[in-house]
Amino acid sequence: MATDMLNQPMNFAAVSRVLVSVAAEVATGVQRAVVGSDNVRTARDNAWDAIQADRARAAARAETARAVAAMIATSPASRPRRARSLAV
Repeated sequence: MATDMLNQPMNFAAVSRVLVSVAAEVATGVQRAVVGSDNVRTARDNAWDAIQADRARAAARAETARAVAAMIATSPASRPRRARSLAV
C-alpha cells in the first residue's frame, strides 16, 4: 500500500505543501538557533502580546476621551454668555 503512494506522480499541490513544510521547519530551526530554544515565540505569547496591546490602546482612548471632555468643560464656548445690550 505504501509503495503505491510512493509510485504516484507528484502534483503541484503536493509539491507546494512539501516546500511550505520544509520552509517552516527551516525557519523554526533558524529561530531556535538565533534566540535559543527557551525564547522561541509561541501562539500563546503572540496572543498575550495582542491582548496587552488592545488594553493599552483602550487605556489611551479612555485618557484621550477624558482629556477632550476636560477641555470642552473648561473652554469659553461652553460657558453661558451674557446678553449684550442692544442700546447704543
